[in-house]
Amino acid sequence: MNTGISLAQFIAEQSAKAADQDVTDLHALLGHVATACKVIGNAVARGALTGSSGSAGTDNVQGEVQKKLDIISNEILIQQTEWNEHIAAMASEEMEDIYPMPTSRQHGKYLLVFDPLDGSSNVDVNVSVGTIFSILQSPAGKQPSAADFLQPGTAQVCAGYAVYGPSTMLVFTTGNGVHGFTLDRETGEFILTHARMTIPADTREFAINASNSRFWEAPVKRYIEECLAGTTGPRGQNFNMRWVASMVAEVHRILVRGGVFMYPKDTKDLAKAGKLRLMYEANPMSFIVEQAGGASSTGRARIMDVQPDQLHQRIPVILGSKNEVERVVRYHQETL
Repeated sequence: MNTGISLAQFIAEQSAKAADQDVTDLHALLGHVATACKVIGNAVARGALTGSSGSAGTDNVQGEVQKKLDIISNEILIQQTEWNEHIAAMASEEMEDIYPMPTSRQHGKYLLVFDPLDGSSNVDVNVSVGTIFSILQSPAGKQPSAADFLQPGTAQVCAGYAVYGPSTMLVFTTGNGVHGFTLDRETGEFILTHARMTIPADTREFAINASNSRFWEAPVKRYIEECLAGTTGPRGQNFNMRWVASMVAEVHRILVRGGVFMYPKDTKDLAKAGKLRLMYEANPMSFIVEQAGGASSTGRARIMDVQPDQLHQRIPVILGSKNEVERVVRYHQETL
């Protein structure tokens, strides 16, 4: 339900209730990130008109082909936040190393981590994409290094995403529930439309890239086969499969109506522990999902308990409705 409360009002009210300078500073930083997401959303919407759609002809640090809008979105997030006095440094999926703040801003309280345009392969076919971000505490009294970013997901003080679809939405948590704001294009304001978002514990919907089925481990094969068997199988009910190839779109659907999303460990490329990035995708989305009553796991461990060992670390991801995630985890425990 539209409450009529803008993001700016929401932030002001929450800061006033907290009476804590750290919370006030965090909310101020969140406001800058929200502004960056508005600008990115506009760039995405106008991509075909401005010539910014299509491939950039370069690879990022992950070895993945960059879209022009990957680079543009990364630049927008930097430009919109680098002079914020509360950030000490940033890290992005599109940059090999961290991005330190100008000398005068090196003692901010927070580290900003982001995937500037998740699902960018969908841009050219006009399917929803998004921005994912995470905020961590910065070590006091020194310029941050890459090692200072290697904090487990439990250390996050804020996580969120923007989804650029039929409407632009900003969804985030600061550890006190999950709230969704929809951009009013007439006023330019994010308006609270989804307060206290929760994920149903049970679901009949799953999302996975079925083209990789020959590479899956036995527990995942077992789970998917049971879902596909429908009413004639051991689950005794029919399931629907969804796959958008945009983690933001997948997680947003789960927040709105439930489901389970999986990009599990497989044997497709043994050099990679998983497909998704721990710092830029798995941790922030896990924080949001858990705050909404869901669960998130690698199949072997809670994602937010994993200690990162590098900025661009990959990890398996299974998240969404709690009972389904727990079932997949149980299958791993029974099989592996």
